Amino acid sequence: MDDSVKELIKYLRGIGLEVHTTTKARGHQGIFMKNRIDVSENIPKSRVMPTLLHEFAHYVHYCLEASIARNGGSLEVLFDDSDVGIYREELLKVTNFVDFHSKCEKLQNYKDSVKSNILAQEKIIKARYPKFMRSKKFKEFDKYIRHSKAKYLLKCDRVCLKSGFWGQKTELLTVDNIEKDFCDMPIEFAAYIRLRSFQKKQSRVSARINRLQKYYAMPTELFARFVEGLYLDVKTVQNLAPNTCYRFYKLLNCGYYGSELEFVMKNSLQSSKLVE
Repeated sequence: MDDSVKELIKYLRGIGLEVHTTTKARGHQGIFMKNRIDVSENIPKSRVMPTLLHEFAHYVHYCLEASIARNGGSLEVLFDDSDVGIYREELLKVTNFVDFHSKCEKLQNYKDSVKSNILAQEKIIKARYPKFMRSKKFKEFDKYIRHSKAKYLLKCDRVCLKSGFWGQKTELLTVDNIEKDFCDMPIEFAAYIRLRSFQKKQSRVSARINRLQKYYAMPTELFARFVEGLYLDVKTVQNLAPNTCYRFYKLLNCGYYGSELEFVMKNSLQSSKLVE
């Protein structure tokens, strides 16, 4: 742990905050809870200072709005302004710069891949059933599947069936082995089972993307990554968010965020120049 981190921790403890650096932070890089900051012991040393600043920003916001844990706070309070549209737009750019994962690129690529697979299975089905529509019942399939064990694969991609008096016989069925497990099944029906499987995957990944986007767009998270970004690369953040930086520094210098944040920012950003 370098001297700058030690000094920041000493200062934070001096203003009444508990700071812990030997926990797992509930699986996150860091976490803020009322008057306590935890930084995970598992993160690289280079991430300790940015994480401390990120969590301290939550504390500053908490002092302005005690309800942030419940509703994520508001940009109107954070920037003492009723017109926050430009701040929100700029802060999202900063968030994407600070945290690559906020773009959800891997998830978006996976979602696109799943969509392509759905279209491929639909093409196979329509080769024989041109009137097939995903939004309507596939009557021919429903009639066929009624008496087949393959019906269990409509709910789960992998199913273990037990039989015999004591259940000593087991049979493993998977979506990946439909043709092998059900040799007589028409390829269109096998494609429909796979299509349903991909649809479930699409729903799950869409829900995950929506949750992440909602999380990253929370005002308290936007503010914390903004403060973190100013430490990581102040010039880039000022270029991405000129209006936000101007408003932030104006409020900072007049004491809106409290003397603690002003002190921390000026000491953490020794190489940067505050916007006038």
